[in-house]
Amino acid sequence: MRIAVSAAGTDLNAPVDPRFGRCPYFIIVETETMDYEAIPNSGPSAAHGAGIQAARLVAGRGVRVVLTGNVGPNAFGALSSAGIEVVTGVSGSVQEAVERYKRGELRGGVRGPTVGSHFGGGVGGRGRGRGWRRV
Repeated sequence: MRIAVSAAGTDLNAPVDPRFGRCPYFIIVETETMDYEAIPNSGPSAAHGAGIQAARLVAGRGVRVVLTGNVGPNAFGALSSAGIEVVTGVSGSVQEAVERYKRGELRGGVRGPTVGSHFGGGVGGRGRGRGWRRV
């Protein structure tokens, strides 16, 4: 089975990135052999639609499961529509996450997004007066 893990780096020792749509890489792992491929994610530089683009990227690689920290509403909808199981709350290295999934310690069942739109998108408010302010 092929699993996609949102990752901060390009190998199995990379930490799981908590942001699905805006992670720098996806590590696609074949669970039978632990062979893997690092796929750059275009999401971090996207102005909008990062979650949907990321979902299309992993779905096109024949992935059946996504392991990540959090997933937004658009990405969750696209992954669910593609029949991909979403497991959130994942941390540690990519290899540790895949091994925990294989042992049955991580399971999906996520019934919806774990964060709102634009999570991890950078500066808060996007210049519309909603950012942090000093009091």
